[in-house]
Amino acid sequence: MSNEQEKPESPVDADVETGAQTGQETVIDQDTTETVADTEIGEHEYTIDELKKELAEAKQKAHENWDKAVRTQAEMENLKRRTQKDLEDAHKFALTGFAKELLPVLDSLELGLQAATGDNDEVKKFREGSELTIKQFEAAFARFNVVTINPVGEPFNAEHHQAMVMQAVEGAVPNTVVTVFQKGYLLNGRLLRPAMVVVAKAAD
Repeated sequence: MSNEQEKPESPVDADVETGAQTGQETVIDQDTTETVADTEIGEHEYTIDELKKELAEAKQKAHENWDKAVRTQAEMENLKRRTQKDLEDAHKFALTGFAKELLPVLDSLELGLQAATGDNDEVKKFREGSELTIKQFEAAFARFNVVTINPVGEPFNAEHHQAMVMQAVEGAVPNTVVTVFQKGYLLNGRLLRPAMVVVAKAAD
């Protein structure tokens, strides 16, 4: 028995040996190998060009989609603010129609109170009842932020006052209210009804 250990055969040696034993030759087609390599390289270059083109298109689409997203978000924020304002206005001014219907009733009470003259008991009772009712109206209006406009002696304000006539009044500053025919009202800062007034003008 030999002292030297036998080396394991490599797969290549085994194939060569197998070929030698069977009498077959292992042939490598050089032309075929070159054609496959060329094809793979060509396809690889073509794929890179296509990827570059697709990447540029994807960047363009991403930029367009980003712009659309930004505009959509801005529109949604504006819509949210408008909706919130509409809801707030709906709560603030829900009583507009109802308050307008009550104003003529209050006007009638005040006119009746002004017309009630005399010192007899019936007139006194009528005046007391009218004054109490008017105070109740005013208290109810105050709870719902209905503010009276009674601008005697104040500068004329076209936003809140409606001038019925202008006349020269001795001692009055021009363009100030000297008489109020009918009081005006505001509901939460919004004009409910303008005050009808007489405005002083400079003497001729």
